[in-house]
Amino acid sequence: MPSLIFILGGARSGKSDYALELARQLAGGGSVLFIATAQAGDDEMAERITHHRAERPGHWHTLEAPQAVGHRWYEFQQSPAHGGGPGVAVLDCLTLLVSNLLFAGEDDPEHEDESAIMRRVDEELDALLAMYRQGDSSLIVVSNEVGLGIVPGGRISRVYRDLLGRANRRLARVADHAHFLLAGIPLDLKAIAAVPIAQEAGAAQEIGDAQPHPQPQTQPHGTFSADGSAK
Repeated sequence: MPSLIFILGGARSGKSDYALELARQLAGGGSVLFIATAQAGDDEMAERITHHRAERPGHWHTLEAPQAVGHRWYEFQQSPAHGGGPGVAVLDCLTLLVSNLLFAGEDDPEHEDESAIMRRVDEELDALLAMYRQGDSSLIVVSNEVGLGIVPGGRISRVYRDLLGRANRRLARVADHAHFLLAGIPLDLKAIAAVPIAQEAGAAQEIGDAQPHPQPQTQPHGTFSADGSAK
């Protein structure tokens, strides 16, 4: 049965490697559709794209879709050459997709109304999720967590942080599985969220009760002079 898997993490946390390995396992040696949202804006980015493409198995398909991912995915599956497409798709990454949408408007994003940009992101996610739900392929979505640092100094950076944070929350909420990569170690967010808060508080209390408590110091005996020296 197809499933939606959301993988979140910081830079170099291992999230993409984890997504690729998970896709290999789900595909069982078959083909995978890799949906790339990156654009080669400069030589360094072009080199990164080439390097990542070389890391993927040769029989995997690559679909470059910096925007309109749902539509491009639909076109790929309808192509007679692909026969409906592989049973597993990896979107890497939501981070760059939201960035592309931020700059996709007719107005300068520094001055464009945030609600207009938000609508573009919402419509993009609507189309992506609709495509997933009407198909029979599992979808793995990779994204960055960018909200754990300091508040960005510029408006456009703050808008982007907020847009991606909202998009991450939406994907995590509807996903069947959600994992956070921390120093290469995956944390199962759905399992953590399933633990009742009262149970967590009880466990914390048990841990606290098990810790040795410092004994209060006894007051010294004897009499003292006015300057505090012992007599």
